[in-house]
Amino acid sequence: MNRETIKEIMSNEGILPQSKFGQNFLCDEDIIQKIVDLCGINREDTVIEIGPGLGSITIPISELTVRFYAYEIDNGIAEYLKSALNNVTVINKDFLKVDGSDIIDADIVVSNIPYYVMTDIMKKLFSDYSGARRMVFMVEDEAIARIDCTPNTKQYGPLAILCTLYGKYTYEFKVPHTAFVPQPRTTSAVISFSREESADILSPDFVKFVNTCFAMRRKLLKKNLSSVFNAEAIDDAFNILGINGNARAEELKPEEFASLYKQLRLT
Repeated sequence: MNRETIKEIMSNEGILPQSKFGQNFLCDEDIIQKIVDLCGINREDTVIEIGPGLGSITIPISELTVRFYAYEIDNGIAEYLKSALNNVTVINKDFLKVDGSDIIDADIVVSNIPYYVMTDIMKKLFSDYSGARRMVFMVEDEAIARIDCTPNTKQYGPLAILCTLYGKYTYEFKVPHTAFVPQPRTTSAVISFSREESADILSPDFVKFVNTCFAMRRKLLKKNLSSVFNAEAIDDAFNILGINGNARAEELKPEEFASLYKQLRLT
């Protein structure tokens, strides 16, 4: 789908990009194909896409699988996609509000994530869709610092921990602002994740646990945990795992959070 096609659809359907949804439609066909290829889709895979927009990535992916679900928050765009694509299940809903029995057991996840909800969407995916084999995202290039970072840095937090535990992370390539209609002010980047065994720990409860650990970033980790666990259980877990009693959350490695979570669940 190129720039002219997108402009034609917008004109014919009366669609105007809404800044409140962070809508910038991808129109570079080479980049579109690269993203589709990175997904590594098999015919039997169940695929979900968050924020399909006008279908730049949706259309080529729909030719590769028969189980494809696209979540679109914009009512007008959702109606357009439903009428234009008969081989995609378009769900007109805020993805962040999908829960319970509506959660789909996906093999592949792909999204051009609106920049303003990147952290929330990625946390939800690692919470509710951690069984997926592969995830491919387009994000704001500047936001990579919160994904690919190490302990004892300002950027290190729950998102980096969840990303690391999910599996192998790869920074694939940059995407210039000229690849979109309308053009955003920032450069984007395509990143991918391949699931590894460490992702087995990921769950809604684990995500809540990590968020609790960072609830008051400058407080001691024990203090943050005391809102959920009793002091004796916390002390025992720290002693068993050899964690410094004066440690802050930002000092622990991702695998240490996994071990601490498992240990505290035994109490």
